[in-house]
Amino acid sequence: MVEELVAAGVTVGSLSVVYVMAAARVVKQYERGVVLRLGKLQRSVRGPGLTMIVPAIDRLRKVNMQIVTMPVPAQDGITRDNVTVRVDAVIYFKVVDAADAVVQVEDYRFAVSQMAQTSLRSIIGKSDLDDLLSNREKLNQGLELMIDSPAIGWGVQIDRVEIKDVSLPETMKRSMARQAEADRERRARVINADAELQASKKLAEAAHEMAEEPAALQLRLLQTVVAVAAEKNSTLVLPFPVELLRFLERAQQALPQQQGSEGQHESGPRPPVQRDVAGGHETGAGQHGP
Repeated sequence: MVEELVAAGVTVGSLSVVYVMAAARVVKQYERGVVLRLGKLQRSVRGPGLTMIVPAIDRLRKVNMQIVTMPVPAQDGITRDNVTVRVDAVIYFKVVDAADAVVQVEDYRFAVSQMAQTSLRSIIGKSDLDDLLSNREKLNQGLELMIDSPAIGWGVQIDRVEIKDVSLPETMKRSMARQAEADRERRARVINADAELQASKKLAEAAHEMAEEPAALQLRLLQTVVAVAAEKNSTLVLPFPVELLRFLERAQQALPQQQGSEGQHESGPRPPVQRDVAGGHETGAGQHGP
């Protein structure tokens, strides 16, 4: 009798251990457990720690509550200004209602991925190229709203959406490069013209001051000579007034004219001379024979 009781106790204990092992479940800190009892949802979501279910009747689904980082595949589209682009993005989301994530949608990750791709194509068609390149924050907010609206019913909350890269055709890249180069060249020319204008104003003021004080020009010439001689070279450059060169040129042109007029006054008219070719004699006007 005692042996039967001991055997029965051992059997019951073994069955209890097996039952506990089959019924015990561990839910991690970042997870929540959703219990389906005979296919019916139990509204009490199991928290982290050790939890018990009815073996062969209950089924426990664990749902990760961490923020999920999901890349959105690159999508080809045409912008509102008819430019073909290729845009990829990344989406950050998390589950806020574990029961809805299990019951309302078959696979919430796949659903969020498809919705993100569709919304990304839609936002490309509604935007200009300049907005995709420079105004991404506004596009990110619009894309987040487009994805978050249907995801609320799935127990999923969209935390953030970021456009990663915008790929352009090579022809468009070259056109944008030429545009940027032309713009930089335009700004460089404007800066040079402004510098020339300021320099001309300063030079005009300096010329006005030097015109009032002629000695200032001589001092400036001496300063230039000193600056050139300080380079330790064998060539010395001396400034030469242009007005003096023009004076010498006018004097040189006037000198031959003056000499020609003086020669005409001194010599006067000369009588004609006849040459006797046969006898080798010259005969002046009014002379006859030998």
